[in-house]
Amino acid sequence: MASSPSAKKWVVSVCSIMLLAVVIIVGVVASVRKFEASNLSDAELEKLQSLHNSTMAARLEEVEAALAENAVDDPEEIASMVAMSINNSTERRKLGFFSCGTGNPIDDCWRCDPNWQKNRKRLADCGIGFGRNAIGGRDGRYYVVTDSSDDDPVNPRPGTLRHAVIQDQPLWIVFKRDMVITLKQELIMNSFKTIDARGVNVHIANRACITIQFVTNIIIHGLHIHDCKPTGNAMVRSSPSHYGWRTMADGDAISIFGSSHIWVDHNSLSNCADGLVDAVMGSTAITISNNYFTHHNEVMLLGHSDSYVRDKQMQVTIAYNHFGEGLIQRMPRCRHGYFHVVNNDYTHWEMYAIGGSASPTINSQGNRYLAPLNPFAKEVTKRVETAESQWKGWNWRSEGDLMLNGAYFTPSGAGASASYARASSLGAKSSSMVASMTSGAGVLDCRRGRTC
Repeated sequence: MASSPSAKKWVVSVCSIMLLAVVIIVGVVASVRKFEASNLSDAELEKLQSLHNSTMAARLEEVEAALAENAVDDPEEIASMVAMSINNSTERRKLGFFSCGTGNPIDDCWRCDPNWQKNRKRLADCGIGFGRNAIGGRDGRYYVVTDSSDDDPVNPRPGTLRHAVIQDQPLWIVFKRDMVITLKQELIMNSFKTIDARGVNVHIANRACITIQFVTNIIIHGLHIHDCKPTGNAMVRSSPSHYGWRTMADGDAISIFGSSHIWVDHNSLSNCADGLVDAVMGSTAITISNNYFTHHNEVMLLGHSDSYVRDKQMQVTIAYNHFGEGLIQRMPRCRHGYFHVVNNDYTHWEMYAIGGSASPTINSQGNRYLAPLNPFAKEVTKRVETAESQWKGWNWRSEGDLMLNGAYFTPSGAGASASYARASSLGAKSSSMVASMTSGAGVLDCRRGRTC
C-alpha cells in the first residue's frame, strides 16, 4: 500500500532531525578537541621543567615569557563551554539522574558518582574557569602518603608528602590515614602533581606551608591549611636533582609564583601569617574554587606590585567559595590582570571585600554580598591608594550580584566588552543559587561510610 503524504513528511522530518543531531555531535567533538589542544605543548612543559637548574633571575624571565603564551586567547569559548556544562548538570537533575546535584558544575561532575573513590582521577576533568586545563597528576601513578613527618627538607623520606611532591614524574598523591603535617620548610612542589585528601582528614599546619613556584599543572584538593608561619634561611629540595637555599618565606597558606594551570579546590584555609592564597610574578590560568576562608586579615593577593606590569597577563577565576567569619579584607586584592569573581558567598568582611590597584579588570557576577553592621564598611569595593581621577577608567562591574544589609558595589570604566571578555571564564548562575552551590565549600567529609 502506498505511503500517505503525511507519512512521508514524518519520515523526512525524522531523518532531518537525525542528521542535525549528527552535525551537532561532530561539532561538539571538534570543539572539545580544539579545547584540549590548548594545553601546554611538550616543548613548553620541557621548558618550564628546565628552569630548575638556572639562576633565579634567568628563570623568572624565561617563565614569564612562557606564561605569556598561556594566557587565554578566547575566554568567550571557555565561558560558553562551561555554561553548557552547568546547563547539562541542571537538566540532568531535572530528569532525576542526579539526586545530589546542586548546580555547582565542579561538584556535580564527581560527587554524584557513588564510586568516586575508585575513579579519583575523574576530578581532573571537572575543572572550570581559567584553571580548567590543570590536570595535575592525572596521567601518572598513585602515591600514598604514609608518613606525616618532615624531618629533613633536603633528603625527604619516602612515604612523606615532601618526597611525593618533588618527584619529576606526574603523581596523584593520596593519604593512607588522617594526619597533621607540620612542615619544617616550604613544601616546594614539582609540576604535574595532585594532592587529593578526599576520604581522610589532613591538616598542614603550625609552621611552613605550600609553595608553587616556576611549575605548571597543580591541583590541591581537600586540605585543611592553617596557622602557617614564616620559615626559610635554609636548604630545601625542589626536585630529585636539585635543592637550594631559600630565603625567608612570608607564611602564606598557598603561594603561587611564576606558575600556570593551577587549581585550588575544596580546601579550608585560615589564620596564616601573610596571605591564604597569593598569586604573583606572572602567574596565570588559575581557578580558586569551593574553598572556605575564615579568620584572617589579608585573604588573597593577586598581582605582585603596581610596577610589575607582566602581571597584565594574569587571569584568575574565583568561584563557589565561601568567605566566612573573621575575615577583614582582600577577597581578593587585584593588580593589572583579569579577574572573574563568580557565584561566591561573602558573609563577612570588616574593611572591604574586593580591592585593587594598577587598573585590573574585575568582573563580579552572581555573588551574594552581606555587608557588616558597621555603617562605614558597607562598600564591597576599594581602590587602594588611587585617586578617583585614575580609577574611574578601570573596568569594574557588578552583574546579577545580590546586595544585602546595605552592601553596595562601586562600578567604574566604560564597560569595554573586550576587557570583560578577558575577565569571563564561565557562565554565572543566579545569585539566588549561591547558598546551594557553596553549601559544601571547604573540606568535604568524605570519610568511609559517609556520602561525600
